[in-house]
Amino acid sequence: MKDTKGPNGPVEIGGVSDKPAAGTEGPEELRRQIEETRTQLGDTVEELAAKADVKGRAKARGAELKDRASEAGHSVQGKAVRAGHVVQERVPQPVRHAATAVVQAGLRNPKPVLIAGAGVVVAAGVLRRRRNGRG
Repeated sequence: MKDTKGPNGPVEIGGVSDKPAAGTEGPEELRRQIEETRTQLGDTVEELAAKADVKGRAKARGAELKDRASEAGHSVQGKAVRAGHVVQERVPQPVRHAATAVVQAGLRNPKPVLIAGAGVVVAAGVLRRRRNGRG
């Protein structure tokens, strides 16, 4: 390669100078920028992969909902236990025994209990309609 003198100083002909061109950074700065761009690109690819993982996101959401439902179930169970204690404290002993006998009979023979329950629902509906003036 041959250097010639131009009006502004030496010019290299037929090759690339190892001096940075006007307005550009040196090689170390370029390496730093390349590394930073690679890091940003890697982060972006990870984010896109996470968004594309529908199965993984659905599993995570399912686990979250399962935990929330479990918490709600425990809350309801606790309230039911407290209500049972209140009933035990306030209901007279003979009524408790009769209720226990009815429940046990219903567990042994559920069909009559279901029929009676359906009858109660129908009767309540009829009474409600009569009260509202539709009967």
